[in-house]
Amino acid sequence: MIKGYLGVDIGSISTKGVIIDDSNNILASSYLWTEGNPIMAVKKLLKELKTKIKDKDIEIVGVGTTGSARKLIGAMLGANVVKNEITAHAIGTLSLYPDIRTIIEIGGQDSKIILIKDGIVVDYAMNTLCAAGTGSFLASQAKRLGVEVEEFGNIALQSKKPALIAARCTVFAESDLVHKLQTGNSKEDIIAGLCYSVANNYLNNVARGKKIEKPIIFQGGVSKNIGVKKAFEDILQCDIKTDANGHLMGALGVAILAKKEEEITFNFEIIENDYKTTAINCGRCPNNCEIICIRKNNELIDSWGNRCDKGIIVQ
Repeated sequence: MIKGYLGVDIGSISTKGVIIDDSNNILASSYLWTEGNPIMAVKKLLKELKTKIKDKDIEIVGVGTTGSARKLIGAMLGANVVKNEITAHAIGTLSLYPDIRTIIEIGGQDSKIILIKDGIVVDYAMNTLCAAGTGSFLASQAKRLGVEVEEFGNIALQSKKPALIAARCTVFAESDLVHKLQTGNSKEDIIAGLCYSVANNYLNNVARGKKIEKPIIFQGGVSKNIGVKKAFEDILQCDIKTDANGHLMGALGVAILAKKEEEITFNFEIIENDYKTTAINCGRCPNNCEIICIRKNNELIDSWGNRCDKGIIVQ
């Protein structure tokens, strides 16, 4: 029997999961869209992972969750580790690239920078207020241009003179893009310009004031876009690493953290349970906290959001 450790990284756009062994080898992985329903997304994720390991003698003895819905999914899965994205991404990356100093991460709706020294996170920053320069931004521009976002990178590399496009704001970028089309810029130059605008937007906002040191790795869904990778390399004037599993680093990291905790018993059959969440206003003090409750088959299994003991919900 092989001991396995499940890591789930659930965000607003995508849900990622891995199962690793004691040597941190990825035995199975899955990536799918959250579609506004994290509970259903995780159920689909678990079904995929269960299918991928059905011919292997694996017992899941550790579960970790990270991402924006980590508390909710942690309660659902009975996780023994619930960690923030910064910690999870750093641990996952360092397990494969121990010398990395800077992590550039751009996902579907947010982006982050993580600075590391001697294997320890020393600084970080996140951008969650605006989608400009993220995966959803590129997807919307691809639709406007009539191309698949997966083709962006290859098309961008064909450009001889990337167009100058402002990406500090989605509205401004779209206006700029339309203007460039109207003035006769080629689609290749506009797409390359969008790639450079994403890199510049990131460096001028998320990484503003940060000392970016080599070696650098580029992660998140946007790291699959070779046009954006080239833009970062041209601007920073250095080689930047990417990894085929770069989109799984958060899930990998939290699975590794789960491995370090006391073993638990996990059963894939939990996907058959009915999970529901509700939000209530406490009203027992001036804080008036919004408390999130999660129930399994109508039984309360966890709640959070209270800032004092008056908001504790026991049933």
